[in-house]
Amino acid sequence: MRREHPTQPIVGVAAVIVQDGKLVLVKRGVEPGKGKWSIPGGCMELGERVRKTAIREAKEECGLDIELVDGTPMDAIDNIIEGENGRLQYHYIILQFLARPVGGTLRPGSDVTEVRWVPLEEVEKYNLTNTFRLFFKKHRKELSSHK
Repeated sequence: MRREHPTQPIVGVAAVIVQDGKLVLVKRGVEPGKGKWSIPGGCMELGERVRKTAIREAKEECGLDIELVDGTPMDAIDNIIEGENGRLQYHYIILQFLARPVGGTLRPGSDVTEVRWVPLEEVEKYNLTNTFRLFFKKHRKELSSHK
C-alpha cells in the first residue's frame, strides 16, 4: 500500500519507551515529519499482530529490545495531512504502547537519523512532530509515573 496519497487509512504503531525518567526519541528520516523528533514506530505489515509491530519497530528504529508494559495502547491518534489542492496526502491511525527496554543497544536504524534518551522534562524543547507533541502533552503525567 502506498503511504503518500493512500486509498485508505494506514495503521501505524509506536513504542513509548521509558526508563529512569527518560524517553527514547528518534529524529525522523522520512516523511511525514522528516527532520522532526518522535518515538520509534512504523506501519503494520500484512498478517502482523499490532503488539509485535511495536516490538519490531523499536528494534528497527532504535536498536532496543523492548517489552510492552501493558497490552492496551495508551492512545490512538489520527494523523491526517492534506497536500496540494486539499488532496489527502497522508492518513495514519497511530497506536502508542508503553514499553521498557530489556536489551539491545541504542542506535539509529531504518527511517531515523538520530536517536537519544531524553529526560521527560526536556522532551517539549525538541522539534516534535505535531502528533507526538499532542500525545506527550496529554500523557506527560502518566509517563512521569513510569520511572
